[in-house]
Amino acid sequence: MRVFSISGTQVQAATTLPERLPDQGFVWIACSREVFQTELDGVQKTLEQLTGRTLVDLHVSDLLNAQLPSRFDYSSHYDLMVFRRLAQRTDSAAPATGKGLARQGGQRPGPPVLQRIDTSPVGFAVFDRVLLSVHPADCAVREAYASRLLASTQDQEAADLRSTGARGVPQNPADMMLRIVSQMVDGYLDLRRELSRQLDHWQAELINPRSRFNRWDALLQARLALHQLEALCEDQRTAVQSWTESLDAWGVDPNSVAEGEHELLKIRSRDVLEHIERVVQHVRRLEHNTETAVQMHFNAQGSRTNDIMRTLTALTAIFLPLNLIAAVFGMNFEFMPWLHTASAFWWTLGGMAAIAITLGLVFWRKRYLARLGD
Repeated sequence: MRVFSISGTQVQAATTLPERLPDQGFVWIACSREVFQTELDGVQKTLEQLTGRTLVDLHVSDLLNAQLPSRFDYSSHYDLMVFRRLAQRTDSAAPATGKGLARQGGQRPGPPVLQRIDTSPVGFAVFDRVLLSVHPADCAVREAYASRLLASTQDQEAADLRSTGARGVPQNPADMMLRIVSQMVDGYLDLRRELSRQLDHWQAELINPRSRFNRWDALLQARLALHQLEALCEDQRTAVQSWTESLDAWGVDPNSVAEGEHELLKIRSRDVLEHIERVVQHVRRLEHNTETAVQMHFNAQGSRTNDIMRTLTALTAIFLPLNLIAAVFGMNFEFMPWLHTASAFWWTLGGMAAIAITLGLVFWRKRYLARLGD
C-alpha cells in the first residue's frame, strides 16, 4: 500500500493509512487488490474518518472483482470507475487473473505481443478530497505514475510529460484519476508498432506466392484477440463517456478557480476519450488489414491454380494432335501410306515436332505458357 498526501505542488509519500486530510489538497491511497481485501476494515475506517462516508458493499465487490469489465457508477458522495488496463506484461510476470488476451494454462499460438497484453481491471473511488485506487498485484502503472508524481514536485519544467498523461501535480482526485487512466490507455499505444510489425509479417507471408502459410490457428487466435480487444475498448469508451456526462451534473461554485478546475476535468476526459478512439481505430484497422490479407491470400491461391490449369491445358492441347498422329499410324492395317517407306518415320517425326513447336509458340505468344507470376 502506498499513500500520497498532495497539497499544491507538494507531495508526501507514506506507507500507512493517513489519520487526517492535509489543510489543502487531497490524499491518494493506492493498494493492490489483495491488500485491499486484507485491509478492508482499516480502509473503510480511514475513509469514514477522512470523508465521513464508506464504500458501498456492491462497490467493494466491484473493486475486488478481477473479471469486471470497464464501467462507471456513482453514489451521492463518490464516483466509482473501473477501468481495464492495457499493459504489456513481462515474461516473468505471473499470468493475469483477469480477463486477459493470453489463455490461462498456456499460451495461444498468436502474436507474442498479444499474449503479453494484460487487461486486469483497476478500480477508482473518487471522493472530494480522497482518491482510492485498487490495482493488480503486478501493476506497473501505479509505480510509474507514483514515480512521475514525486519527480514532478522536484522539477515542474524538466520534461514534457503530456504523452504519458502526467503534467505537473494534479489539483484534485478526479484529475489524478483521469491522468492514471490516460496513462493506462497510452500503454497500449506504445504497443502498436510491435503489434503492427508482427501482423504485417503474417500478411506478407499470406500474400507471398512462394511461401506456404500454415499458421492458420495462430491467425485465428490473433483475430479473436483483436475482437476481444475491440470489445474491451468499447467498454472503456462507454465508462469514460458516462463519467464525462456525470461531470455536467456536478455542482460547481461560481468562482474562477472551481470553474477552471471543472473545465480542466472535461478537457482531460475528452482527451482520454480521444486516446481510446485511437486505440479502437487502430484495432479495427488491424482487423481490416488481416481480413484483407486473408482474402488476398485466397485470391492469389485461386490465381495460381488458374495459371497451373491454363499451363496444363496448353500442354494437353500441344500433345493432342501428336497423339492423334501416333494413333493413326498405330492402326493395324496392312496397307497404309508411307508404311513401308524408308524415310516415313523421319518425316512423321519432323511433322510432329513442327506441329508441337508451332502450337507452343502460339500458346507462348498468347501467354498460355507464361511463367507463373508474370
